[in-house]
Amino acid sequence: MSRPVEHQFDDAYQQREAAYQGMWIFLATEVLFFGAVIFAYTLYRGLYYRAFLVGSHHLSVLLGGINTAVLLCSSLCMALGVHAAQRGNSKRLIVFLVLTVIIGAVFLGIKGIEYYDHYQEHLFPGLNFQYSGDQANHVELFMIFYFVLTGMHAVHMLIGLGMLLVLIFLTTRGKFSAEYYGPIDIGGLYWHFVDIVWVFLFPLLYLVDKAAK
Repeated sequence: MSRPVEHQFDDAYQQREAAYQGMWIFLATEVLFFGAVIFAYTLYRGLYYRAFLVGSHHLSVLLGGINTAVLLCSSLCMALGVHAAQRGNSKRLIVFLVLTVIIGAVFLGIKGIEYYDHYQEHLFPGLNFQYSGDQANHVELFMIFYFVLTGMHAVHMLIGLGMLLVLIFLTTRGKFSAEYYGPIDIGGLYWHFVDIVWVFLFPLLYLVDKAAK
């Protein structure tokens, strides 16, 4: 099955290349989006290192590490799904897309547990933040960065899961084949980007003391 060429394109190749270039440009803007916040976090971490170190110790390295492994597994499933699409194997494609959705949901579930624990420990900035140690304001600043960065990442995860559900539905309708699987490939690019962002966030937020060694 091949997708009809839209009137603004000369041929299928030009249409496909436009779609890929559009996604890469979008991902570049996402890099700038996350990069700006990460740059601000890095700057303040240098200014208030001791307070950020204290804040980092309130995070669970175990849960963060598990979530890192979970997302890497989801990337593997997504890559296998793209490979199945290239081969025109719709059944295997559906299996791997469903697995990616399930694993992504597990990640969000674990992150939800972390958020709940932070709330119980009164570490939610502005809502119930209570810290009696030194540099309380700067510890709260660390938690603000933590929730902003991980919250933005979680939103991107939710968008990715919605995208995957749409791709699963379209696959069941026979919309993709070995000749036309561009949306699967482009969806995979987005999912891998979200996973890569977490690979950066995990050491930045959870391993502050390790970064100084």
